[in-house]
Amino acid sequence: MNREHLQLDYGLRFDWVLAVGRSRATNGQISLSPNTIRRSTAPRRLVLPSPNGSSICFELGAGAGVCVGASLRNATAVAGWIARHYPPTTVVAVIAAGEKWPGGELRPAIEDLWGAGAVMSALTASGWDAEASPEALTAIAAWRAVADTLPQSLAACASGRELRAAGYPEDVAIAAEVDRSTAVPVLEDRVFRGRKAG
Repeated sequence: MNREHLQLDYGLRFDWVLAVGRSRATNGQISLSPNTIRRSTAPRRLVLPSPNGSSICFELGAGAGVCVGASLRNATAVAGWIARHYPPTTVVAVIAAGEKWPGGELRPAIEDLWGAGAVMSALTASGWDAEASPEALTAIAAWRAVADTLPQSLAACASGRELRAAGYPEDVAIAAEVDRSTAVPVLEDRVFRGRKAG
């Protein structure tokens, strides 16, 4: 069974709505375009297929640690949640997941590096005084370099140009809504469940 059939089966078994690829959406279907979610009545449960992000999350979820979904849109909420629930001695790995090319190779995404940097920058601002790795410091520096010009930087990066050329400029604008969300999705039993930021 291929990945697409597995995702469909997963959605059917749990009575969830499966988001389809952007170009495949018809008749008001929810797709991987966040704009379609805004224009629709939000389903109670939604499956968002992501070859790389899903794989990373499930791998992390199978371990002893806690997996939290973070992005530019909820970076401060996630950092605050981490700071409230864990001492600064806790090892926190913030993964800039990227995506995969059709052939399966990793496709790095600068916007994911910025998102990781935004989370770590917010952790530092929250009073966490844990020692940051050189990789973390690099991500923080990358985020701070574009924080004041994020909408323009997102529109100009490879992913932003690709989305705009394909007719999805709204998706780029939505991604640039820094800290618009206070949701903290925590992975539990293969499902992200929202937690309060406060």
